[in-house]
Amino acid sequence: MKRVSSILTLIFIANLVFAQIKESTEANFINHNKSERLEWFRDLGFGMFIHFSFDSQLGMVISHSMAGASDDYLNRFINELPKTFNPKDFDATEIATLAKLAGMKYIVFTTKHHSGFCMWDTETTDFNIMNTPYKKDLLAEYVDATRAAGLAVGFYFSPEDFNFLHENGLQVRRRHVKPIPENIMKKYLELNELQNMELMAKYGDIDIMFYDGGEGPLQEKCKEVVWELQPNIIVTRGAMKTPEQTVLGVISEDPWEANLTMGTQWAYKPTNEIYKTGSRLIEILIETRAKGGNQLLNVGPKPNGELPIEQEANLRELAAWNFINGEAIEKVSPWILSNENNIWFTWKPQEKTLYAIIAKIPDWKKGARKEFIIKSAQITSNSKVSVLGQSGELLEYKPTADASTYFEQKEDGIHISCMRAQRIYNNSKWHNPIVLKITNAEPALDPPVIETLAAEKISQGSIDKLYFSGKLIKSSNSESIKVGFQFREYAGFVEQLYSDEWQETKAIQVSEGDEFKLQPGIKKEGKTYQFRAFVDHPKLRVYGDIVRVGF
Repeated sequence: MKRVSSILTLIFIANLVFAQIKESTEANFINHNKSERLEWFRDLGFGMFIHFSFDSQLGMVISHSMAGASDDYLNRFINELPKTFNPKDFDATEIATLAKLAGMKYIVFTTKHHSGFCMWDTETTDFNIMNTPYKKDLLAEYVDATRAAGLAVGFYFSPEDFNFLHENGLQVRRRHVKPIPENIMKKYLELNELQNMELMAKYGDIDIMFYDGGEGPLQEKCKEVVWELQPNIIVTRGAMKTPEQTVLGVISEDPWEANLTMGTQWAYKPTNEIYKTGSRLIEILIETRAKGGNQLLNVGPKPNGELPIEQEANLRELAAWNFINGEAIEKVSPWILSNENNIWFTWKPQEKTLYAIIAKIPDWKKGARKEFIIKSAQITSNSKVSVLGQSGELLEYKPTADASTYFEQKEDGIHISCMRAQRIYNNSKWHNPIVLKITNAEPALDPPVIETLAAEKISQGSIDKLYFSGKLIKSSNSESIKVGFQFREYAGFVEQLYSDEWQETKAIQVSEGDEFKLQPGIKKEGKTYQFRAFVDHPKLRVYGDIVRVGF
């Protein structure tokens, strides 16, 4: 009786809520992400994604094994597998503490993935964590620990529900050839409405919602519910760009959030896994922030709730880097361009502070001095340049060494000479980026703008040849402008960020407003490639967006 009465109460509230939504819609009032909350979200910059459900016991893809599965498999998956799920070692406080050390400002937890299994004490279905040996509301533990750590609370929710489809005699699949029957769709919408109302009612103010799947009426109803019940909530996927397993190719003025795995899988994968290095994850974070985005980096706990050691190790490497350099990625905006080769930029406009993040020098020995030229910026009379984390006054065990940072404005840019003077590891080898902090900086130019256009296949006799296309939008008042393309074989949806090595075409001279084509000379047919246009200005290079093409 308790479950029936609770659901009836929720249905009554749902009818009231949606009467209000209908009324507000008719008054042309649309409730979306608030602009001030979007700025708050952008300032967070870095978050943790947690993919966790009962099928982590098998170490395979979360939920998707249900699509195309036999009836026997589905029955055992739904009815038997939850009986052995007991994440008794899940320590939400420990995970939140590690996230905070790594520089993360928010966490997003999978409340319900596509399988339909709910990680909270829900009245809407028996397919939930209370009917496992764990018998506790794990979501409540996550919410309490995340708030206690001072981090923003986020929920992942899948409007798609494979268990619901199976219960209602429909094929378990992501894309339905025929529309779902109206009577079943009505129940489907009601289930999503009630579950989102529960999530909004049971756990206090929720900061972020990430909707995955269920495009169309399912996802739209979910968004209506949360915006009506909690107007300050930020919806990420479903309301902004959320590139998966990659980052945007160029700076975006609009908020966006990249979400990616450390390895090849979202949930726990005990074997056959290949992890990105901590250094590569740091580089991707830097690139994301330089392009104005947030990064949501995933972990997949083991069935007992602990993080795999490889994931913890990567987070601790991120923590070490963040402890030194965190101010360069928190509450920052994009600079006038994202990078000059392997020097990436973030910017605090109110303070006129520019951060130049120097990547890809893995053999920079402690005590060694290196020189750099920053071409897109210029200093003023009261500018200072320093290396984050270092005093510039000491090189350990070498009291006579000069650890100062020197800088000078010249015609071609800011010339900077600095030393890596801090010992991070015992062997004095620290292969991750260092950050130059430049105060009272100003732009040195209005950079050129290049656009990557779609590729073309042109038949020449019996042979198809591939041509990349681009357009020079702005030349930045320079007559000495050359353009070309970089390209690489597409490594795959999951693996595309494991490397950032590119090949390059020749460069040609064009004028502002010109479209241009170049043949890359690709020999491998039957492959997919990524490419991007570039423009070489006398001072620097600027890239266009990344485009994919099959050949």
